[in-house]
Amino acid sequence: MTTTLLRTADELHARVRHGRRAVVMTMGALHEGHATLVRTARETVGPDGEVVVTVFVNPLQFGAGEDLDRYPRTLEADVELAGRSGADVVFAPSVEEVYPGGEPQVRVSAGPMGRRLEGASRPGHFDGMLTVVAKLLHLTRPDVALYGQKDAQQLALIRRMVRDLNFGVEIVGVPTVREADGLALSSRNRYLSPAERRTALALSRALFAGRDRHAAQEALRARAREVPASHARAEALSALGESRAAADAHAVAKATPAGPAAVRAAARLVLDEAARLDPPLELDYLALVDPSDFTEIGDDHTGEAVLAVAARVGTTRLIDNIPLTFGATS
Repeated sequence: MTTTLLRTADELHARVRHGRRAVVMTMGALHEGHATLVRTARETVGPDGEVVVTVFVNPLQFGAGEDLDRYPRTLEADVELAGRSGADVVFAPSVEEVYPGGEPQVRVSAGPMGRRLEGASRPGHFDGMLTVVAKLLHLTRPDVALYGQKDAQQLALIRRMVRDLNFGVEIVGVPTVREADGLALSSRNRYLSPAERRTALALSRALFAGRDRHAAQEALRARAREVPASHARAEALSALGESRAAADAHAVAKATPAGPAAVRAAARLVLDEAARLDPPLELDYLALVDPSDFTEIGDDHTGEAVLAVAARVGTTRLIDNIPLTFGATS
């Protein structure tokens, strides 16, 4: 597929459109995670649709002391990867094209959700992110926009902005892509030394430990619901050796009715061990939150949740998360 590199919105708007347009927004330094987004976009709009990949390093979402200047710029390789993955267009505007009057005086506010977790660690980050997403949605005029679930809070805020401000675009979240060792793909992974990378694996290991603890608890609760712990039922099952299993399942289910505390504890154990490695993992936050507003869930929570972590290894800050679903506790 021949992929066209465009630098201005006028060039993009001059294209004759056939079918639906999908956009994948990136800051460049594309990797297999981005490629998955582009392939999903192609599947979403079909062969007659159009896939646009934006490459723009947005200065508004970098805070003081963050890595704007050293953020990798690899446009030629980005265009090649985007084309192999199914993109029709790479739209790589200049800062002057996106912000023709300099930094915008009017910006999108991320609201309360934007001040939690990543927003607390990086003040103003989500305001800058939403402002550029809003601008790029206007500049590219897509029918559908796709974002990775690795940036779960970003995805939730984009969905909220689109809903609250009546953007006429469909937002699609695409599951996190991981390397063979479990590390979530990120453009910042290239900054890690071999020793730092070994430490960084604690992020995904912690999430998987929380997920596994959650799965075990859900299985016990399901067992408890299937086998009532009544005395008569236990007596009837004793010959089959099931009464102890039923009692154990009920005991665990009763002790941890929803399991969030145990999930957090399992993940925290892995992170605490990583803090003692050389080099150490410096935890920013570990949170188990409601994906609708990114507030911490309670022990009685049912439905979807996100187990999220952020940490530094050396000078590199990494984030990761996994989705979980808590069932009814009856």
